[in-house]
Amino acid sequence: MFGIGRATRIYLAPGATDMRKGFEGLYGLVRDRLQCEPLSGHIFLFCNARRNRLKLIYWDGSGLWVCAKRLQRGCFRWRQVSPGEVKVSLTPEEFMMLIGGMDLQAAKPRPWYRKEIDEVSAPRMNPA
Repeated sequence: MFGIGRATRIYLAPGATDMRKGFEGLYGLVRDRLQCEPLSGHIFLFCNARRNRLKLIYWDGSGLWVCAKRLQRGCFRWRQVSPGEVKVSLTPEEFMMLIGGMDLQAAKPRPWYRKEIDEVSAPRMNPA
């Protein structure tokens, strides 16, 4: 469907989102609530109040993807967010665990070094 590269960030919107929102509604939430650029190529996740549904919006360079997942039983779980936190950043591993049904609060990552790449200082490839 789409690949997650090292420069692709994954953001989760804390709190509940109306799952009736489509392309334009989620686009507006990314821009206004998460304060990000929807056409950046990053993945943005939203959930409902019961946390049994997820929607994501993703720009692949030619159009927007909106994908949804509904759990038959149970709910999605991730770490607690502090009040006023606008978005939660997930690693690709956490994202795969989340959509695979793992409890991110109970999972403990092992401490090792991982260099974070920010968008401003990331090296650019020059077309030849």
